[in-house]
Amino acid sequence: MARKRDEEALRDLLRLPVGEPVDLSAYDTGAPPGDPDNKAAGLAATARMGKELAGLQERLWAAATTGDRRRILLVLQGMDTSGKGGTVKHVIGLFNPAGCSVHAFKAPTFEERQHDFLWRVAKALPRPGEIGIFDRSHYEDVLIAKVRSLAPIGELESRYDRINGFETSLTDDGLTIIKCFLHISYDEQLRRLLKRLDTPHKRWKFNPGDIDERAPWPAYQRAYETALTRCATLAAPWYLVPADHKWYRNWAISRLLLEYLRELDPQYPAADYDVEECRALLLAQDG
Repeated sequence: MARKRDEEALRDLLRLPVGEPVDLSAYDTGAPPGDPDNKAAGLAATARMGKELAGLQERLWAAATTGDRRRILLVLQGMDTSGKGGTVKHVIGLFNPAGCSVHAFKAPTFEERQHDFLWRVAKALPRPGEIGIFDRSHYEDVLIAKVRSLAPIGELESRYDRINGFETSLTDDGLTIIKCFLHISYDEQLRRLLKRLDTPHKRWKFNPGDIDERAPWPAYQRAYETALTRCATLAAPWYLVPADHKWYRNWAISRLLLEYLRELDPQYPAADYDVEECRALLLAQDG
């Protein structure tokens, strides 16, 4: 019997094919695959996931105390205003922040430029038991670097293979990598930028440089297509998340995390002490 849409693994619906060229124009930025299919249902479904997500996160964190090295890294990439920061805010809200690490990658510092491009990324990886979130990532070094010609072509070409090798080594060591491309339309980006200008309490999010970054939109789309094609692997696939609707974006990424956590199925460690003896000691102390 076929599964209902809401029982389908969202990973199957959003995962980009491995080894096939990606054409972003073929993917609708506003048509959300899978259930729910409207804002009210999406918000309700996201809220319902909260308790189970929090419980699985606690089990992952607890398992690390006895040597379980498993952890999760959520990588968020997308054009400006696609919602990377908003996703961090809403996803973290479903978890205990003590078991999460968040890193937003900006332009490399002087110190970072003295090292290999993966150096600063390796320093920010989540520890065993943690759920880490990257707001931008090592992919900036094959995206903006490609669009703005910040590195020689030969160096850029080698980075795709180095990224694949780096990610494979991490998954071999117990890191689950969930890479999400937040796919927003050119028109929706304009609406969001204008809203930032038109809303006083949102103007702090706007940077005049956003205008310059919007100009080479076609070049960025091509750069993303190359990165999504070259760096989609069985160990670390890419998921394309339609991002014109914020409620869907938040639901989809929460759902992806839930599917992966269910698959990991972390367990609370057994007590390494005599429970009954400790109970008796406590009661005797009180008596």
